[in-house]
Amino acid sequence: APDQASAPPAISSQSGGCGVAGGRMTDTRRRVKVYTLNEDRQWDDRGTGHVSSCYVERLKGMSLLVRAESDGSLLLESKINPNTAYQKQQDTLIVWSEAENYDLALSFQEKAGCDEIWEKICQVQGKDPSVDITQDLVDESEEERFDDMSSPGLELPSCELSRLEEIAELVASSLPSPLRREKLALALENEGYIKKLLEIFHVCEDLENIEGLHHLYEIIKGIFLLNRTALFEVMFSEECIMDVIGCLEYDPSLSQSRKHREFLTKTAKFKEVIPISDPELKQKIHQTYRVQYIQDMVLPTPSVFEENMLSTLHSFIFFNKVEIVGMLQEDEKFLTDLFAQLTDEATDEEKRQELVNFLKEFCAFSQTLQPQNRDAFFKTLSNMGILPALEVILGMDDAQVRSAATDIFSYLVEYNPSMVREFVMQEAQQNDDDILLINLIIEHMICDTDPELGGAVLLMGLLRTLVDPENMLATANKTEKTEFLGFFYKHCMHVLTAPLLANTTEDKPSKDDFQTAQLLALILELLTFCVEHHTYHIKNYIINKDILRRVLVLMASKHAFLALCALRFKRKIIGLKDEFYNRYIMKSFLFEPVVKAFLNNGSRYNLMNSAIIEMFEFIRVEDIKSLTAHVIENYWKALEDVDYVQTFKGLKLRFEQQRERQDNPKLDSMRSILRNHRYRRDARTLEDEEEMWFNTDEDDMEDGEAVVPPSDKPKNDEDIMDPISKFMERKKLKESEEKEVLLKTNLSGRQSPSFKLSFSSGTKSNITSQSSASNLPGSPGSPGSPGSPGSPGSVSKSTSQMAAITTKGGLVGLVDYPDDDEEDDEDEDKEETLPLSKKAKLESS
Repeated sequence: APDQASAPPAISSQSGGCGVAGGRMTDTRRRVKVYTLNEDRQWDDRGTGHVSSCYVERLKGMSLLVRAESDGSLLLESKINPNTAYQKQQDTLIVWSEAENYDLALSFQEKAGCDEIWEKICQVQGKDPSVDITQDLVDESEEERFDDMSSPGLELPSCELSRLEEIAELVASSLPSPLRREKLALALENEGYIKKLLEIFHVCEDLENIEGLHHLYEIIKGIFLLNRTALFEVMFSEECIMDVIGCLEYDPSLSQSRKHREFLTKTAKFKEVIPISDPELKQKIHQTYRVQYIQDMVLPTPSVFEENMLSTLHSFIFFNKVEIVGMLQEDEKFLTDLFAQLTDEATDEEKRQELVNFLKEFCAFSQTLQPQNRDAFFKTLSNMGILPALEVILGMDDAQVRSAATDIFSYLVEYNPSMVREFVMQEAQQNDDDILLINLIIEHMICDTDPELGGAVLLMGLLRTLVDPENMLATANKTEKTEFLGFFYKHCMHVLTAPLLANTTEDKPSKDDFQTAQLLALILELLTFCVEHHTYHIKNYIINKDILRRVLVLMASKHAFLALCALRFKRKIIGLKDEFYNRYIMKSFLFEPVVKAFLNNGSRYNLMNSAIIEMFEFIRVEDIKSLTAHVIENYWKALEDVDYVQTFKGLKLRFEQQRERQDNPKLDSMRSILRNHRYRRDARTLEDEEEMWFNTDEDDMEDGEAVVPPSDKPKNDEDIMDPISKFMERKKLKESEEKEVLLKTNLSGRQSPSFKLSFSSGTKSNITSQSSASNLPGSPGSPGSPGSPGSPGSVSKSTSQMAAITTKGGLVGLVDYPDDDEEDDEDEDKEETLPLSKKAKLESS
């Protein structure tokens, strides 16, 4: 059966913007909202417009047209098909299926307009306008069609106590057949049968006729599964709904009846935090609560086969909520009183808690609105002053009130972060930093008393949304990113980093309990996000406030997750390859805490070990010259025995190659000549013969035909030219000259690090004794070391002795020049595993 017929929307004139905004239209009878049913069986609002019916040449027939009231665009153009089943529901709805999976609904502002269009549809299909459905919903089987040709309607037994069993059997037998289900529903509607059944319910309860009550349960449950809005309107009316709930208390599968009515009348209390003057609105709220209760608590969980048979019930609740939000939103006196009492200091705590909880539920209801209606909803709340009100509430002592206010704030941030940003920047011009809304949020995050910091995690996510440049607007006149980030770093960042700075005044964290560690990890996560997305704002803050040095104090924490957060923060900074950051790191010797943590970790093969090695490997692979030189000059003595990975030896090789290029002026001048030549001629214009020559030459080198360097070979230009030409063939010199100049200036005039004392003569034994294991990681004697035989990081002797290094007159033949990334895979073993004898020669030369 087409699903649209079983799940239409039900919208009155007050529903979600159906009331006329900005002056009353001249013809409200034709004013409609167009809905389509999405994959989740929810109705999507496609817009508001005016409907008409006329002959459309292109479609060759009478059609329904809806033009948007905003711009006159065509929202709907649908031919009235003679075979399509149209349904009229709730006096203001027309529902039909345009295609197999495309269901449509028109919700009219006025009943007269619905009747007018319904007559046009019935006229085309040759039907009497008094019907509620123009066609059978499904193509029933030939057998069913033949059986029912003689009986156009379904005869219901007379509604008597003695015939309840017969009625229950009739309802149960009709449910499997769509046609019989339809006829049963029509019969129940036309004969006022439900009210008669509820009268018998009272008789059965008075007589304590349990058998009759069990039959009534089955009958009422079956009527729910008919999925008809018209029946629901009768069952959920003020006079019937409590009796319907009463029938559903007598489930035959339960030994004792439930007390749902007792709960709804005695336990569940309706509180009007602000008096509601509109009786229709009040009745709608009561009805929605009770129907939601029926769906969630009274009806049994539907089986897989019954799930779609309750889709109209879901739609009924959904559209009721839309109506409630719309009616409250239009009641300006109600909202004005609400916000006035919220912010009034004279309001007692219990009353204020009720007000905040109501506002929270009000915002939760708004999630059912379509996007354009939600826009209007939050705009109304903003105009009413919801953000200043939240600021007042968050400054109060009541934890429950603050928690509810935080939930409301999360709705606002997730819906429109720009609105929140604009408010906090405006209030900064009038208020001190301490009472800014965003700083109150940060303080609540820092002061969360939950041992698992559940609230702090939520608030950190909201802060991350607020400082995320991806959702910031940019216009011709102003850039939100520049303005807001300038404000945030000036007025708020010091509040966020206060716990971090307070806890890192010494060489190790002053407080290292689990809750503090969790909080600092959250702060570090947000700071790491800022490093990645905020460029110069966070760079200035980190360098001026010496933030990285304070963060690295946390490497000494006993909580591994916090130490790793600190390491991740530094890794994100190094990953930017920014020389300003690099100079700051070298000047303050900020690799010292990392190297200490690495040594203290000992031979343990864990995440800390891998993360630190990966950081140094990144520096090697990306050939960050300044950091390579800094690490080798200051920390090589501590790292040279780590041989279960080739990272540190590779760094040393990089460093030696850099130094040789700097120390050899002939080499530098020749490289300069070649580089100028490169700029004169684009590499892409190289001719085929040159490319072939380059490739051949490189292949020769890889095949091991390089000459072993004799010590007495003269140093002529050809010797110098050879390694450089090889490099030019492989790399085309991607690195600019300026970086080398910067490298030379950075490496001069360096102070000695405090850590260097432990690396001076005879330090190897000292360093080893500081380590948690008796040997350095990967040393032959360390148990379970990654460098022990057979482990993934070990390198065999035969591999290290295979390296063939071509040196000419003291120069390394296969020198590794800047950005030598592409060749790393094929030349890595040759460059990194120098035989000890050759290593000694190179160091002594």
